Amino acid sequence: MIRRIESENAPKPAGCYSQATRVGNFIFTAGQLPVDPTTGKALKGASPAEQTRRILKNIAALLEENGSSLEKVAKATVLIRDVTLWDEVNKAYSEFFTGPVPPARTVASGIDIHNGLDVEIDVIAEVGDS
Repeated sequence: MIRRIESENAPKPAGCYSQATRVGNFIFTAGQLPVDPTTGKALKGASPAEQTRRILKNIAALLEENGSSLEKVAKATVLIRDVTLWDEVNKAYSEFFTGPVPPARTVASGIDIHNGLDVEIDVIAEVGDS
């Protein structure tokens, strides 16, 4: 069974999609943009590092409110506008994944991200005890 997953501490969907879904013991997030969940405003003009941190804070809230955490992320997909931003994005990303088994990850660059933003991230995370 597929269930919708939501959090008040993550941006509300701007279209016909869920913040995340749960299938069995896994949560699949939608691609998350750097949006302040309180104001609903995108962090356009913020540095790629700041955008990455905001996204991962939003993802952490979504996971933690639904029985998971960043420590249980098995797979991440990172989209960046330009490959020259990679070092900055990667440094900020690594602040959130400090455990002994970082998630598997796919990175794609040269992406035209909505609202002229620099970064978008989605994850797949396990729910419950490992």
